[in-house]
Amino acid sequence: MKIGILSDTHGSSLYFNKAMEILGDCDAYLHAGDILYHGPRNDLPQGYNPKELINALNNVSSIIFAKGNCEADVDQMVLNHPIQGPYALVQFDEFRFIINHGYTDSKEKIIENAKNMGADFLILGHTHIKELSFDDNLIIINPGSTSIPKDGSRSVAIVEINPDILNANEFNIDINFYDIDSGKLIDNI
Repeated sequence: MKIGILSDTHGSSLYFNKAMEILGDCDAYLHAGDILYHGPRNDLPQGYNPKELINALNNVSSIIFAKGNCEADVDQMVLNHPIQGPYALVQFDEFRFIINHGYTDSKEKIIENAKNMGADFLILGHTHIKELSFDDNLIIINPGSTSIPKDGSRSVAIVEINPDILNANEFNIDINFYDIDSGKLIDNI
């Protein structure tokens, strides 16, 4: 199973399209919010074109959105996929992913809630900063921002979950982050 993770597109069809080139054919895509608008605190991202982004998003067959702080009620009227919030939950085989933009509660409270929901993975956005961390058995991923990074590079993440060929009850999990502009693997998360 290959899962593409992105967040904070902020209306940039240019960087969404570049992100999708990096992510390629995934079984599913998880978007941690701030989909169509840049918000009053952000400059307009390069390639800002919400109408074009709507068309691109509506052509993605398996995408799950969590509601970000820049979402408006009208967004759901133009998107074919539900914007879930504050938490979106998805189960892939035995792995439970909780997606939350990360702005309604403290990070500690969001982690506690994800654990209470039985999450294996917590996908966050909002900070525009890449993160890979662990809290007990919970894997926490923030892919950074596709369009307005606050840590130097536009980015996405890919989670690959494959059965262990030597042990049928085990899985191999690979998590990688990619720079959208260069297409290169980011090693230092």
